[in-house]
Amino acid sequence: MTEEETAPAAQQSQRSRTTVVTFLGAVVRPLGDWMPIAGAVDLLTQAGLDAPSVRTAVHRLKRNGWLVSETRAGTRGYGLTPTALTTLAAGDEVIWHARKPADLADGWCIVHFGIPESLRAKRHQLRAHLSHLGFGNVGTALWIAPARMREAAERAVTELGLESYAAIFVGGYQGTQDLTELLYNSWDLAAIDQSYRDFITAHSDLSGRLERAAPSGQEAFVTYLGIVSQWRKLPFRDPGLPLEVLAPDWSAPAATALFERLVDVLEKPALAHASAHWPLTVREGRA
Repeated sequence: MTEEETAPAAQQSQRSRTTVVTFLGAVVRPLGDWMPIAGAVDLLTQAGLDAPSVRTAVHRLKRNGWLVSETRAGTRGYGLTPTALTTLAAGDEVIWHARKPADLADGWCIVHFGIPESLRAKRHQLRAHLSHLGFGNVGTALWIAPARMREAAERAVTELGLESYAAIFVGGYQGTQDLTELLYNSWDLAAIDQSYRDFITAHSDLSGRLERAAPSGQEAFVTYLGIVSQWRKLPFRDPGLPLEVLAPDWSAPAATALFERLVDVLEKPALAHASAHWPLTVREGRA
């Protein structure tokens, strides 16, 4: 298979996993931390995935410790594991409420590490973890984020067993370089701002239509899952910097308000549609 052929396949695999993870957090958790296999496949095919891709994504999540086989009311399915619930809960504040601006007076968390070449794979993992947590790269092996990210950084270092190679500091900025300039050089804040603007452009008309006539059933479910899937990666890129160091027209607040309006209209009918794919006795048990 050529590189041109493998790229779309990899993209499809990533899309399937992203959509399934969104489904677990936005649908399965509210419906009791368990999903029927057939019902989940049916719902996710409605959302545009094909059944083999869904089953592959579910299998990989099970292999990674997110799902465990569990039968309820005579129906085969999967339950969310403590690992999945912990990870999903950790992302809730970011996904559903976006990154609230940090308080400038709280200062900054700095992570510096010197990891030997023999642990190169873990060095790459730590960089990826810090980036996903919203840290910006100030320089070689030097990362920065608002001070509130200290505990998250400590967890990332500890989980990789790199305590002996990393140092974490918290404090105020005392340098002479303009702080805003330094921060804009540490993150691609222009690209993050543009992603919020793109979300607003893509969904402003939808918000108006929903206010006039809210959908129900499959339309509500597919729209809801799509909105959450598109949104969930945006605030993870946003470090939640203090407003004092951001441009006056920073678009995150407007994008967040739009997302929350869409969720308010779509969530209830979407979950009602999804729950109809759960066994009746399981649904009654949640009532």
